[in-house]
Amino acid sequence: MAALPFRPTPFFGNKNRAFWRLQFMGWGGAMLLRAMSSIANAQPWSFLVIVVIATITGFSISLILSVIYRALINRRPIVTWGVTAIAMSVAVGLYAFIDSWVISLYRQGGDASFAQLFLGVFYLDLTLVISWTGLYYAINFFLQVEEQNDQLMRLEAQATSAQLAMLRYQLNPHFLFNTLNSISTLVLLKQTEPANAMLSRLSSFLRYTLVNEPTARVTVAQEIETLKLYLDIERMRFEERLRTEFRIDDAVRNGLMPSLLLQPLVENAIKYAVSPMEYGAEITVEAQLVGPMLRVTVSDTGPGLPPGTDPSSVFGVSSDSTGIGLANIRDRLVQAYGENQRFDISNRPEGGFQVVLELPFEAKAEPVQAMPVRRPIGVGMGVGA
Repeated sequence: MAALPFRPTPFFGNKNRAFWRLQFMGWGGAMLLRAMSSIANAQPWSFLVIVVIATITGFSISLILSVIYRALINRRPIVTWGVTAIAMSVAVGLYAFIDSWVISLYRQGGDASFAQLFLGVFYLDLTLVISWTGLYYAINFFLQVEEQNDQLMRLEAQATSAQLAMLRYQLNPHFLFNTLNSISTLVLLKQTEPANAMLSRLSSFLRYTLVNEPTARVTVAQEIETLKLYLDIERMRFEERLRTEFRIDDAVRNGLMPSLLLQPLVENAIKYAVSPMEYGAEITVEAQLVGPMLRVTVSDTGPGLPPGTDPSSVFGVSSDSTGIGLANIRDRLVQAYGENQRFDISNRPEGGFQVVLELPFEAKAEPVQAMPVRRPIGVGMGVGA
């Protein structure tokens, strides 16, 4: 579907402009209705001058009221509504006085007294001022509630991002501990070339992973490349005992997922499948599209779970010192996707252990120009707001 050549701007994106638009539209509509009413009542065309003057008067009085209401809107209710009632009464009286005075000048020598003219226009002016006041408060209170809701949503998003960042930051110290421990062992054994090669690959891995923010999402292709950098480091330790296979469907390579989500799963497989077995094990990483979900499976040919083991009891077994591991992955998925995700662990029918992840498939979108941030009218709908 073709994109619009422009971005629609919210009506209240600019509070000052929105106020003046509403002012001109509202009082313009009121002037039109009064003009049509005067013509329908067989008033001469010259009476339209009176209508224009009455509209200008109401427009001007409403500007003064907006300044007063803006100062009252966040006060205690008794102050807000008490002073509003007083200000509105004065405004209606002034409005009706000016209207009746102008009409009396227009109808010099008429039968109607000034008091009769005042009462005649009082109810019409009262209706206009009450309607304007009601709309002013209704719009501003609505926008204040909406602004508070936006703030709450931003706070919830910040809390979720902080939780995701905390879970992600737990991974690097754990991984560094294992890798630096291996490098230290190589140095003690005076195997300088393998130690130097491992340091070089470690720096490449860290440079690659630190580019992304802790809460960022990367494509499946990027996650697999990061995983291969990690496996290059581990292959220095296990050599031919560590065998890997990747089965990544082309349809999911551009799908988004949390960064460094798979590395702890592969680390778990290395620790409990490759390391304890004399001939090592094979680790397979699969990614495919299943309906609207991205399914990623990490499996190994190791011993798997002992018979009768409750799968829920293995959360965290991949990192005895810090308690991260599988529980970390589960928590990250819950934080990122809520209930719309799946995390299953089980033994493979042909032997070994597997972890199955499912998350909503979302392809990486092309960068687009950001929409302007809406500034709600809030309290400031008025002159100079």
